[in-house]
Amino acid sequence: MKPLAERSLFLLKIALCGLIFPVLAVILSCLAPEKALLWLVLSSVGALAGILLLCQRYLQQRDQLLEAAAAQIADYLLANRQGGIACNEDGAIYHLFHEVNSLVTIANAHADNERRVKEFLRNIISDISHQLKTPIAALSIYNGIIQQEAADPETVQKFASLSEQELDRIELLIQNLLKMARLEAGAITLELKPENVAELLAQVRRQYLFRSEQEQKQIELLGNEQTTLICDRVWLTEAVGNLLKNALEHTQAGDKILIRWQQSPCLTQITLEDNGSGIHPEDLYHIFKRFYRSRFSKNTQGVGLGLSLAKSIIEAHRGSLEVRSQLGRGTAFTISLPKK
Repeated sequence: MKPLAERSLFLLKIALCGLIFPVLAVILSCLAPEKALLWLVLSSVGALAGILLLCQRYLQQRDQLLEAAAAQIADYLLANRQGGIACNEDGAIYHLFHEVNSLVTIANAHADNERRVKEFLRNIISDISHQLKTPIAALSIYNGIIQQEAADPETVQKFASLSEQELDRIELLIQNLLKMARLEAGAITLELKPENVAELLAQVRRQYLFRSEQEQKQIELLGNEQTTLICDRVWLTEAVGNLLKNALEHTQAGDKILIRWQQSPCLTQITLEDNGSGIHPEDLYHIFKRFYRSRFSKNTQGVGLGLSLAKSIIEAHRGSLEVRSQLGRGTAFTISLPKK
């Protein structure tokens, strides 16, 4: 029964109780006038007793409702995170239950967030410790060789150079992990403003132009030079740069990397397309995973974070990153970003 109807019925019962007994006293007084005072007293007592019984029953029902709610709250406190109080009725008490359920929802959200933060920190610590083992072990070996061959300048120079490479690898690993940690923890506020896409991509091209020329690879830009995009220039440059670096690592001398862009009423798309080695079909669903290294790839460069970081940056821009590839024919990564 609905609370409003229940209250109305309760008040109706009290009204009837308060009405029936006086009417009955009047009728009996007419039949036996000499006992009119007795009938009046009896009717008053009867009306009072009836009202008290009705109130007692009404309060018992409310007590049962509150006890059931208290039991559900206690169940929640005992780690039943799905606990809640039924509050699909009207009335003040159900409004109270609704507020209690709101508190439960907020508490669950805080607990989920705390669990995600702990899991995130655990994963980051595990990733760092796991990924640092290899370069640190290599550095230890190189240092031992340098100490043993201190009298041989050529050997010292060779392993000093290898040590420098491992140190660069460690620095890159830590920098990328920190960037990902800041993104995933929501510790970064993107500074979104209009940017010219052609200028932004030309800046990325300049960063890798020397390397591409050394490796005899072409980087070409193609698109409307007036196209603008709302983005954080620093972070989007980082994302596109990681995709370009990945393309350079999987192409050979004489290959070409085309960066083209186009804009529709809703989206701005940037595509990095190469005619390199392509991606094995088995790897396509895993390439954005942190530290993923293909068993089919002969490439030993990088630390396996570039694509994952690029995807995190683009998703922070409310965009998406897609890949299509054909083994031996090349790969294309497409960034899709909302126009506004």
